[in-house]
Amino acid sequence: MISGLILPSASADPFPTKGPVTSGKVARLRFGHATAPKTAPFPVKRAIWAGNQLRHKRYRYGGGHKSFDDHSYDCSGTISYVLGAAGLLSSPISSTEFRSYGESGAGKWITIYAREGHTFAVIAGLRLDTTPYDRYTGKWAPRWQTVYRPPRGFEARHPVGL
Repeated sequence: MISGLILPSASADPFPTKGPVTSGKVARLRFGHATAPKTAPFPVKRAIWAGNQLRHKRYRYGGGHKSFDDHSYDCSGTISYVLGAAGLLSSPISSTEFRSYGESGAGKWITIYAREGHTFAVIAGLRLDTTPYDRYTGKWAPRWQTVYRPPRGFEARHPVGL
């Protein structure tokens, strides 16, 4: 009898299934890491934990992501990644495509703001964005932000039910 080795599948889930949580109904930011509200639905928690995975990734202008897994991310690649982690998107899409994603308007837990050329999201009260809208002097890169960004010029969309 031959005994086989159990190896992880090449298509193993690259997204986190656990991470930091906080009491209350909104996410909290501590030293650049977001903590998910305990009361949030699991897809929302997973999106937040996935956003934490991108904190040290570089920015790549223009994206072109063929996969969720990459070494650098633009705005739409960042939002695609967290929605993929949440099970809400099957493959990355562009900022233009986000203009027709899901349902119109703000969501209860996740709102995507999209326009031609840029997209960002507010997830459980924290903004996930690649631009330094808050006068941040560092490089553009995926990161959580607490500063409000006016959505003027953006279309608000949300995943169905969230």
